Amino acid sequence: MQTYAQVLTYAIPFFMVLILIEFMVSRIKNRDVINSFDTVSSLSSGLTNSLKEVLGLAVVIVSYDWMVGHLALFEIESQLSLYIITFIGLDFAGYWAHRFEHEINLFWNRHIIHHSSEEFNLACALRQNISAVFGLFFFLWIPLAILGIPVEVFAIVAPLHLFAQFWYHTRLIDKMGWLEYFLVTPSHHRVHHAINDPYMDKNFSQVFIIWDKWFGTFQEELDDELAVYGVKRQVNTWNPYLINFQHLWVVTKDAWLTERWIDKVKVFFMPTGWRPEDREEDDPIPYTDRVNEQVKYTSVASLGMHCWIWIQLIITLILMIYMFQLVGEISFSMILIYGLFLAVSIFAYTSLMDRSRLSIPSEISKFCIGVLLILQLGSWFSIDDILPYGTLIITVYLVVSLFLNFYFLYKKMDKI
Repeated sequence: MQTYAQVLTYAIPFFMVLILIEFMVSRIKNRDVINSFDTVSSLSSGLTNSLKEVLGLAVVIVSYDWMVGHLALFEIESQLSLYIITFIGLDFAGYWAHRFEHEINLFWNRHIIHHSSEEFNLACALRQNISAVFGLFFFLWIPLAILGIPVEVFAIVAPLHLFAQFWYHTRLIDKMGWLEYFLVTPSHHRVHHAINDPYMDKNFSQVFIIWDKWFGTFQEELDDELAVYGVKRQVNTWNPYLINFQHLWVVTKDAWLTERWIDKVKVFFMPTGWRPEDREEDDPIPYTDRVNEQVKYTSVASLGMHCWIWIQLIITLILMIYMFQLVGEISFSMILIYGLFLAVSIFAYTSLMDRSRLSIPSEISKFCIGVLLILQLGSWFSIDDILPYGTLIITVYLVVSLFLNFYFLYKKMDKI
């Protein structure tokens, strides 16, 4: 947990800088690829995922460490070729895990957050789930374990493989010549994120596009088919928590209310989007059929509200990075409470972005948790040792945040 927190301390600012560079380039090129609230929603989703990982809230059913110890047929020493083999093996496993998430109804809930943005930019790469609580696809690592790939090699290569999937989430890079033959490029991944019929469920590869070409799921980006992004059942919210569990709620409700017993089971394992006939009739869900007529989700907000939401995101990010520094120094129970405060904070301001009344109880909860922590500890986790009056600053922030939540929620605004 502590090691992962330290990695994120450097990785998150690095990603933020790249997103800022993309924004600046888009302005220079006069290309509209950034939507303010959509970007905040994407970055906030990344923060929730980081919280989940650092707090260890995911359950690994069978760890790679265990598999190597019980399945390895060879004992191999670390060398450069081993890192290359591991990277390729992880990429092959990633292709199938990614494909399962797209093609099986229940598993789509683990991945819908990543596709929920109706934009396509570097920020949406950070739309990662909190709903994948269980590591279900561990069996895809079995070949690596049988080969005896050491745990320390796996531990180094896995985050590198993950970070290598960030850069191609952009509309600012066109086709890349000979690289298109074997690497996943922005062009390939634009196809993957599109909801146009020719592009649906294509290009599942994560680094090497060869898997799609071998297994019949490759689709080239077409000049006469402009990609439209998002999901066909629009999520219509900026709140990453609601997006994470929206699909699961539909599937579970269908399983509970459908008449036929066989459908109660089938609904979980049929292709993504499948619903029992009686549920389609009784409770139809709007579905984007003509993608070129898509109306993107938006919410009314003033310039002041946009600025305040960005301030909220930045403060939450700073407080999260500070929490990462405390991992290993304070008790796990206090880290959990700190994590809860951050999680509620994100829920509060993303609900405010929706102009939802859910922001009221969540903002009040955030205020109460924050004040109780300060009263209990006498400061905000000893922040005054590195920032004079740090606890006072956070106390003022909690009060101002509570006030502005009510102000912006009930103030009539003109969309800018």
